Amino acid sequence: MPGLESLLTFDEAQARVVERARALPAERVAVAAAAGRVVAEDVRALVDLPPFASSAMDGFAVRSDDLPGALRVVGESAAGSPFAGELGPGEAVAISTGGVVPAGSDAVAQVEIVGRTDNGIEVPEALAAGVNVRPRGGDVRAGEVVVARGTRVGPAHVAAAAAAGVASLSCARRPRVAVVATGSELVPPGHELEAGQVYEANGAMLAAALAAAGADVVSVETVGDDAEALRAVLARALEADALVTSGGVSVGEHDLVRAVERELGVEEVFWRIAMRPGKPLAFGMRGATLVFGLPGNPVSALVGCELFVKPALRALQGLADPLPVFEPGVLTEPLRRNGERDDFVRARTRRDESGILLEPVRGQQSHMIARSSAADALVHVPRGNGELAAGSPVSWLRLY
Repeated sequence: MPGLESLLTFDEAQARVVERARALPAERVAVAAAAGRVVAEDVRALVDLPPFASSAMDGFAVRSDDLPGALRVVGESAAGSPFAGELGPGEAVAISTGGVVPAGSDAVAQVEIVGRTDNGIEVPEALAAGVNVRPRGGDVRAGEVVVARGTRVGPAHVAAAAAAGVASLSCARRPRVAVVATGSELVPPGHELEAGQVYEANGAMLAAALAAAGADVVSVETVGDDAEALRAVLARALEADALVTSGGVSVGEHDLVRAVERELGVEEVFWRIAMRPGKPLAFGMRGATLVFGLPGNPVSALVGCELFVKPALRALQGLADPLPVFEPGVLTEPLRRNGERDDFVRARTRRDESGILLEPVRGQQSHMIARSSAADALVHVPRGNGELAAGSPVSWLRLY
């Protein structure tokens, strides 16, 4: 068994995972259904936006050379119903926000400064050309990029693409992921527990986490510590783009997952990482299928999912930067460092005038998922000697 000095650090392990997670083939997705997907190629505007010079105000389209002065109102330009003619000297057109600015006019006098007269309007002040006018193409020109490749689509991206005339986007296919929880002691919630049994929670937890990362979770199965049954389940699960198991990856007599996967053609890339919780995490590949072996303790499985599986899923979707985003914060109490491994401590966040404060939850053991459910952050405690004092700056990862 390798010593701690030969184990990968968590960021080295992340790099090995991400470099093997290649973006999946692209498919066309209707713009209205594209939220949450990652675009596989730049989305370019099909039209200028706005497609015509339009008014930024309710008021009157005017010629700046005529101001200040009295003007005769010769028509109206409403949104979707433009004025058909061209303004001549001394003329104005009533216009609503978003309406087409008529030919011959170069400014809009907002309604609040305009006085009414028997014969038209009075504009008492000069306006520069272009005032209150949104120029054609002022937002984006036809052919320019409105959503860059590698972007996860949000509501504003949907609006930008649709407004620019784009009906569908090229997006990487959602990764198909199979989840397998292992252990003869596991029973589904709702059943009566017998001696030595525990309720199975990892499958549901991992399925929820992976779906939130954009995966299509195609199966969630539980299998006992039996090599033949495990082989049958894993053989089916390996048809997915990624397989995520929990349990059975340590060194015990009943830890069968890695051996069975080797029999099924999985090439192991690494096993065990210098981190806590989650040291006995395994990663391998069979063809293009990514294979993750997470520890069975629920907190270890959760941490491994956040640090390794989710980045891989983001990379499979073609996200430009798939690694998790660590944010700056400050500890509220001291934490002891470990000279041989990085620790990831569950904590609650709160905010004061100085920024984000991080309060470690009580009960950091890797089986304490109920206590960990009170946490919304993972605090990175880098390997080293001594302790991080209260008030120390740290990096943390948002859990929800």
